[in-house]
Amino acid sequence: MGIKVVIVGGGSSYTPELMEGILKRHESFPVEEVVLVDIEDGKEKLDIIGNLASRMIEASGKPIKLSWTLNRREAFVGADYIATQIRVGGLKARAADERIPLSHGFIGQETNGAGGVFKALRTIPVLLDLAKDVHEICPEAWIINFTNPAGIVTEALLKHSPHQKVIGVCNIPYNMKHSIAEILEVKPQAVQIEFVGMNHFVFGQKVLVHGVNRTQEVLDRLCDDRVDYSPANIVNLGWSKTFIESTRLLPNPYHQYYFQTRDVLHKDLQAFQENGTRAEVVQSLEKSLFEIYKNPSLSEKPKELEKRGGAFYSDVACSLMDSIHNNKEDIQTVNTRNDGAIADLPDDAVIEVNCVITKDGPKPIAVGSLPPTIKGITLQMKAFEELVVRAAISGNYNDAYTSLVMNPLVADEKRSKEVLDELLDAHRAHLPQFYGGKENGKQVHAKVY
Repeated sequence: MGIKVVIVGGGSSYTPELMEGILKRHESFPVEEVVLVDIEDGKEKLDIIGNLASRMIEASGKPIKLSWTLNRREAFVGADYIATQIRVGGLKARAADERIPLSHGFIGQETNGAGGVFKALRTIPVLLDLAKDVHEICPEAWIINFTNPAGIVTEALLKHSPHQKVIGVCNIPYNMKHSIAEILEVKPQAVQIEFVGMNHFVFGQKVLVHGVNRTQEVLDRLCDDRVDYSPANIVNLGWSKTFIESTRLLPNPYHQYYFQTRDVLHKDLQAFQENGTRAEVVQSLEKSLFEIYKNPSLSEKPKELEKRGGAFYSDVACSLMDSIHNNKEDIQTVNTRNDGAIADLPDDAVIEVNCVITKDGPKPIAVGSLPPTIKGITLQMKAFEELVVRAAISGNYNDAYTSLVMNPLVADEKRSKEVLDELLDAHRAHLPQFYGGKENGKQVHAKVY
């Protein structure tokens, strides 16, 4: 029997990349049906993406049935895999996540700091509602979540949803692996990085190339400020020799926000004054992309998509689905339950770690205790994530405040309240748990789909 894949957020500019990944793997991952799902506000983009995806399938000659709809419950019937790539509030909400913190002198970024907190607060209730539908309609389906902040969202689903077949994915470990391959002038398939930490806060402990330990060589090369190993949405500032030699760990590009905060804030404020927020830059890029997508002669993913910071998610998501389907037992880096992989964290904490991918899902590979140099801040980050999940579910003002004030990129007891109040007001329409009414003593969550 053929495989059915549902893509929630089907009108996303990233969907052509997902379609490319599905088509490329059709021999080993024989998808029979793809359904693209979106909301009314995304209908125009969904139609454009649907037509492009149709042309891609036709050009490939693969026997895949494609449809697109605004009714997710109908789409879920018979689904085997559900990929979630949503942005509650769209790029307008992202712009507020970036603009408001920057106006108060904090990092303004969509998945870190105050902006990341509010993206999670908007997203978690929506995906919990979605997971409830999945559990009712297609309980054997895997939810492959690459909605950001992926780690926090995945933790919320695994802790508070009846549906436990949930895996979070991110392109950062993928990008790190490919960047290291480029630095060492080897093929990415030859590189294996041992990761420890959480989504957007993961470190590389060891780099193996064809099984040979080349960690020291990579660390030495990272001290060269001419080496750029950041995705398109993060300006590379390089790493000092002292930081690399002291931690003896491979940082990921998002660590710049935490360990180079002043420099990043200075650059972000400068970019903000010159070009507006990153969201506004992306809006312009998206507009150009969708004009390209409209071209009736286009039947493949355009090169221009790689300018988006989240490019290459599809290789991660599609490889994961392929490995589950075929019980490949290969190693991939995903967001999943700790289950003892990191000794210092609870079993039910979601971490980003190398896993053996089986038909029953990811099996995390133990890495032992956290390195002493990052133990304190990693435990703080996990505690902060737990506070965000609590606030997203409770809709309680004080919970939201503590999640902000305990974030290392905010950590200001007076200005946290100012930022919180302004962001709550800006996102009022997408925070029903804070502003909605009650029925039978229970908070009512607005339906998004």
